[in-house]
Amino acid sequence: MIRSRRFLALSLLAACASPRGAAHVRPGIEVVLSDSAHLIAGKRLGLLTNHTGIDRQGRRDADVLLTARGARLVILFSPEHGFRGTEDREGLPDSQDSATGLPIYSLYGGSRSAARAALDSIDVLLIDLQDIGARFYTYIATATILMRDAARAGKRVIVLDRPDPVGGLAVQGNVRARLGSPDSELVGFLPVPMRHGMTLGELARMANDIMALGADLAVVPATGWKRHMFYDETRLPWVKPSPNMPSLESALLYPGLCLFEGTNLSVGRGTDIAFQVLGAPWLDPGKVIERLRAYEIGGVTITATTFSPNAPTDGKYPGTALRGLRMAVTDREHFDPPKLAVAILAAVRMVHPHEFQFRAASFDRLATGPELRTAIEAGRSPPEIWNAWEADLARFRGIRARYLIY
Repeated sequence: MIRSRRFLALSLLAACASPRGAAHVRPGIEVVLSDSAHLIAGKRLGLLTNHTGIDRQGRRDADVLLTARGARLVILFSPEHGFRGTEDREGLPDSQDSATGLPIYSLYGGSRSAARAALDSIDVLLIDLQDIGARFYTYIATATILMRDAARAGKRVIVLDRPDPVGGLAVQGNVRARLGSPDSELVGFLPVPMRHGMTLGELARMANDIMALGADLAVVPATGWKRHMFYDETRLPWVKPSPNMPSLESALLYPGLCLFEGTNLSVGRGTDIAFQVLGAPWLDPGKVIERLRAYEIGGVTITATTFSPNAPTDGKYPGTALRGLRMAVTDREHFDPPKLAVAILAAVRMVHPHEFQFRAASFDRLATGPELRTAIEAGRSPPEIWNAWEADLARFRGIRARYLIY
């Protein structure tokens, strides 16, 4: 049950929104400073953010808060990929922001005890991270860990919300069967589907409730955003949420194609079209595409291509010319990336039974269990696999409704 004393969804959603493609969306950082400054006035503030925490003019939250009247920003926290969002490696240490001189406590490799102790020096924790709309992203796990620590320290938490870039209507893919732990499962610990159709603020509400964190949680909404809107309809500047998320096109495909991280196919890391391509030296694109004709996958075109990863962070085929598939979304509202991924997995395995390999531990972590992998290995058809998700998706829609803001 959601307790109102732990949640505040500010009633600011009637902001100016014009027809599709012409909306003016204000991110939570702007809303809190212009409409709800009383929430932070005179408070010592900590801020969990990275390079995506910006206003419509591209100014960093840290810089804006330091010059805002009544705000006292004293410490920073950072998630995976670091405060600047440029790192794609394990173990990022604590550091200092060169522009403001503020300490940065890394929640992805820094001292966890130091980060917890730092909460004693603040009154309010702000969280501003751009999520991507897929279960695989780690930002909500990092936010949840810090929310839990803030609750134990008796500190209020305010999420400065941002849009779900791939829209807030579609929920797709398999649903995680049980609640996991963000401490050991940064990827996909919440019981949500691959594409959940929720903002970070909505996910924070869910985590606070079902994990009984007890956080004094407020969510400052992104005004003007509607659930049907995709990111390029917001007029907000696109900033890569992580080093291998170059564009909205990649984000639209990511809720399905991320599964291929757990295989011996490249997803295009080391190129400027990551998650828009799949490839390997042994792949026969023509035969795979021919197999895919048997499945009804709408809203996307698939063509043969070649690409060469340059220093890919996944270590797959560096400097090698790969034969591949190039995906392009043609109908966002009817496109289902997890269905596409299952169809391609089945087709590649049929065409290349000896060359194709699952990396079981990695794949099962992304799929939240071995069931999807074993179904494909058993030769179950893609429609049989994805039709089996429908009952769980229907249940999830009912649960999700408790936490929606927009």
